Amino acid sequence: MNQQLIEQIVGEILGQLGQSPVQLPERAVPIAVSARHVHLQPEHVEVLFGAGYELTQRSELSQPGQFAANETVMIAGPKSSIERVRILGPVRKATQVEVSFTDAMKLGVKPPLRESGNIEGSAPITLIGPKGSVHIDQGLIIAQAHIHMAPTDATRFGVVDGEYVTVEADGVRSISFRNVRIRVNERYRLEMHIDTDEANAGFITQGSIGRLVKPNDAKETVPMQATTETTKSPDPVVRIPEALEFTKKLLSAEDVADISEKEIVVNKGTIVTALARDTARELGKMITSRK
Repeated sequence: MNQQLIEQIVGEILGQLGQSPVQLPERAVPIAVSARHVHLQPEHVEVLFGAGYELTQRSELSQPGQFAANETVMIAGPKSSIERVRILGPVRKATQVEVSFTDAMKLGVKPPLRESGNIEGSAPITLIGPKGSVHIDQGLIIAQAHIHMAPTDATRFGVVDGEYVTVEADGVRSISFRNVRIRVNERYRLEMHIDTDEANAGFITQGSIGRLVKPNDAKETVPMQATTETTKSPDPVVRIPEALEFTKKLLSAEDVADISEKEIVVNKGTIVTALARDTARELGKMITSRK
């Protein structure tokens, strides 16, 4: 899912919240999916894009004052690299790169699960721009799921900054997100942020709504989807292909990481690299050869 589509989805979710026909469940929180992205410190902007360069705004993000920049970079790890990673602005005090676990496997890195901004002792990564490259010894993380909210929202939910809660999302594949950190600030707009792996696990799509649950809340199931009179219940049966027939002559670790199916069927004679087999084991996938 590209950044522009994510921003469109977030905007539509927030737009729905202001429309009277939408009936939201109690303690509802809109969910936004955050793809891999980069935050840069000022001097790294100049190294990557040239002396005196400043980021240019492509589109506003849902949180006030933040934006997606036109600029992108490549991020590179020991195994592979990922191109066109979007930069988010404005600049920060320290460069930070946020990826999903799947991205990390592809890159061959082991970033810790951290709150955004907490990069002390995190993983290294190399960033490559049109004018130069930067290697940071720390700054690569997998962002912990969190909820932005204003003080008025915190009062309404009965939570405080830094508290951890559970968010339940009921849909085709119901899922509970535990240890979701509350972040309270006057500038924040109510919104939960998860990464693409978390979204894929729960089939989180456009218009998804979660329900904030505190430890002492009753264990009851409440539908999370925002509903209108015209909303239809999702089909409970979703068929996802379990195997992929791989037809190329070479199966690499990058190919394995990009394939969503659990079984990869290769032709007789297809070259499967050692790293591809290692990646398959790490991701719980099976590589089989057609007889």
